[in-house]
Amino acid sequence: MDEPDAVTAAIAGAELTITIRRLHFESAKTMNATIPATAGGTAVATAADVSNEDDIVRVVETAKESFGGIDVVFNNAGIIRRTTAVETTVEEWDRVFGVNVRAIFLMCKHVVPIMKANGGGSIVNTGSGWGLKGGGQAISYCASKGAVVNMTRALAIDHGPDGIRVNSVNPGDVDTGMLLDEARQLGQDQTGFLAEAAEPVEPHGTAE
Repeated sequence: MDEPDAVTAAIAGAELTITIRRLHFESAKTMNATIPATAGGTAVATAADVSNEDDIVRVVETAKESFGGIDVVFNNAGIIRRTTAVETTVEEWDRVFGVNVRAIFLMCKHVVPIMKANGGGSIVNTGSGWGLKGGGQAISYCASKGAVVNMTRALAIDHGPDGIRVNSVNPGDVDTGMLLDEARQLGQDQTGFLAEAAEPVEPHGTAE
């Protein structure tokens, strides 16, 4: 969950466990401190490798112990590698699937029993428009987001009877650090890349 999402949820009264990779943990701690003052909510910051099951278990336990249960999960972690099949290494493929797919599977594996015991809940997974139609020079990303879309369907079928709603959001290009990093990977000027990303409908999306 990034800062705009966290602030929006806090304004709505949510008690949040914000999980972010260790490299950016200071930003999570900053959100933890500022959200109560700016949005009126409650937040607990955690650092994790979301592809690691032990880390996911720790995050889930932290949320449960801090707030007494888990009602909503927003699986928003994601990375992209702008390469073709020929250019993609096995290590890059595994890393993209680890963050984009395995992480969602692990989180759902460990939160569904808690939600079921509490009578239900809601899980939202971030897919992508490219998970629906594909895109160029991003084979691992497109494949991983396609997996997210269909995994979401399977989760909804399996756990809908438990009162757990599972949905995916599948945005187009959104003006974030990840989009700017795509320009770097492709060796393109950021301004021109962002302008192209906004086509055919301007402007492109924002996190807010």
